[in-house]
Amino acid sequence: MAWLIAHGIVCTMEDPPRVIEDGAVAVEGDRIAMVGPTAEVRARYPEAEVLDARGQLVLPGSICAHTHFYGAFARGMPLHDEPPGNFPHILRRLWWRLDRALDEKAVRLSALVCLIDAIRHGTTTLIDHHASPSCIDGSLDILAEAVAEAGLRACLCYEVTDRNGPEGARAGIRENARFIRQVQRWRATGDPRGDLLAASFGLHASFTVGPETMAQAVAEAQALGVGFHIHVAEDAADEGHSLAIYGVRTVERLAREGVLGPQTLCAHCVHIDTREIDLLARTRSKVSHQPRSNMNNAVGVAPVGAMRAAGVTVGLGNDGFSNNMFAEMKTAYLVHKVHARDPRAMGAEEVLAMAYRENARIAALFWPHPLGVIAPGAYADLILLDYRPYTPLTAENLPWHLIFGIDGSHVTTTICGGRVLMKDRQLLTLDEERIAAEARAHVPIVWERFRAIAEAERG
Repeated sequence: MAWLIAHGIVCTMEDPPRVIEDGAVAVEGDRIAMVGPTAEVRARYPEAEVLDARGQLVLPGSICAHTHFYGAFARGMPLHDEPPGNFPHILRRLWWRLDRALDEKAVRLSALVCLIDAIRHGTTTLIDHHASPSCIDGSLDILAEAVAEAGLRACLCYEVTDRNGPEGARAGIRENARFIRQVQRWRATGDPRGDLLAASFGLHASFTVGPETMAQAVAEAQALGVGFHIHVAEDAADEGHSLAIYGVRTVERLAREGVLGPQTLCAHCVHIDTREIDLLARTRSKVSHQPRSNMNNAVGVAPVGAMRAAGVTVGLGNDGFSNNMFAEMKTAYLVHKVHARDPRAMGAEEVLAMAYRENARIAALFWPHPLGVIAPGAYADLILLDYRPYTPLTAENLPWHLIFGIDGSHVTTTICGGRVLMKDRQLLTLDEERIAAEARAHVPIVWERFRAIAEAERG
């Protein structure tokens, strides 16, 4: 049975985008059936139930190309150590202690609080990269259950690494393979979980994955017909390690080992050179850019312009920052200008292309129907925003409204797969108050484990 969103300003985010004043979207099942002026759509569906947008913007749900649900409990956490002075210190003193402190309950709650944040800010598709060394087996099922409860769309993987010993690496490989097969079964049997959940094969980074583990992971992924989700040259230390140990730069090593390819997503790529950019382009590997995280970690600014000029698909993620992808768009727009000392760098049109068209290409690795666009046949992942433009809003100037006006705080209604998850800012699938209370009760347990791990490591 079809239903309609009517009387909105529909911004289709097609290439090129259209802006339809008093527009409507017809939804049938989990997909969009028709887009056009309200009068035309209502004439086609005269009996359909109507959600009146009341002049609000209607946009596709945002896509986050790289995130970490597991990092949510770091907010406000004491480090019990000297402040990290570089990126390897940040990993060792923060993230590699926090992920070891997580138990099953923490994995579930950290995912749920991130999913609430995503619904509130209109992010309907998230590509997550998980780590919980003390709770590997079944951890992706815990995340999948949280995602299904929220009603959002997510691609999941487990971070394979040698930093927790051979058994930890083998367990990570098993968890990826098990969950990938499970998703494949869901889709083969028509299980509704397969409509929202997808899987990739997670690797942490070149500098924490040795040759034996890499070869095992590549063989398993090739047998399953999937690509990888891996951090690449986020910091110069990754490149230095690869040159010292393997005699080649990071992207060259990954190409040689069989990691790169059209189904592989490379996060960051901050410190790559022109040869590596060419390798990414020739292998049709995808890249996600996380400017807020890169600034926070002081690792540098990725050569996004050079990658896109070479034909590399570069999308936009958040690396575990808030799921307000409009904030990520604004940061991308600004940081490249100050880095290049050129106000022409990273135009608003480029940011819009990354956030919608390029992210849609990345999402197409994992879902069979289009995302990031309002068009017939695309998934009905839609958001309503109470943004009231006080200058004309047209298809030509839409990118600048996105950068200088529109924000996740404007989102009033979030829809994923034709299901309303939030209406008029009221969450319909998750109990935010209860989940926040559960998280606050459990965080002290996780933080105490973190403190004990820090003390043990200092001896």
